[in-house]
Amino acid sequence: MHYESFGTGRPVVFLPGWGGANGEGRDVHEPVFSDRPGWRRIYVDPPGTGRSPVNPSITDQDGMLAAIAGLIDELVGAEPFALAGTSAGALHARGIVKRDRARVLGLLLRVPGIVVDRSERTLPSGDYFVESPAWREKQRLYYDPAEEQADLEFLGRIQADVATYSLREDPATRFERPTLIVTGREDTMTGYADAWSILDDYPRATYVALDGEDHDLPVGSLTVYRALVSDWLDRIDDMIRTRPAGGTVRSL
Repeated sequence: MHYESFGTGRPVVFLPGWGGANGEGRDVHEPVFSDRPGWRRIYVDPPGTGRSPVNPSITDQDGMLAAIAGLIDELVGAEPFALAGTSAGALHARGIVKRDRARVLGLLLRVPGIVVDRSERTLPSGDYFVESPAWREKQRLYYDPAEEQADLEFLGRIQADVATYSLREDPATRFERPTLIVTGREDTMTGYADAWSILDDYPRATYVALDGEDHDLPVGSLTVYRALVSDWLDRIDDMIRTRPAGGTVRSL
């Protein structure tokens, strides 16, 4: 499985949306780390996306999650890590937290896919969304190339059925470490309201619905988004500094 890694230190793993490649997440988040040493940033291409080949043994979302979790184990070993997921990547991130909560230092969910069945999602009208030149440029630079690279047949077979696009085990679980949930007020793909429903699972979460942003956020709110991510990382650092001598984080 292809990935890019930058810097050294505490790992933070970034998982893209369904069919997305690692480049968008890299370019959005790397500036946050320009004056923040001590983090190793890992940007993943899941199977069938970006530069990662299809794994024929994967037939459902659980298989995809197992492959991603296996790569993380290979890259970070037993070391604790932070986790950031976008859209379907947020579903994978929540699934990893459900299975291995003690190792995850913090969780970032960007435009998270909460309700798998699209017909059951609570979605805004999108009446206030404007396709700006910056939005169109982002499509050209990241999403159009990612679609060309992705194996759409492989991904489509999984996505076509709610049963295979869902995780067999509900990823809901109580997670008491720094969390950031960022949604788009004009996101007509996964919406913003459904993410509010999981907030009680994350008592240390910041929840934001960004005005004017859709599922491709951040575009117009790039500075605000990066400030939110920086604050999330600060909260993780603060939590680690309060770790008692025995090595267990108090918030776990």
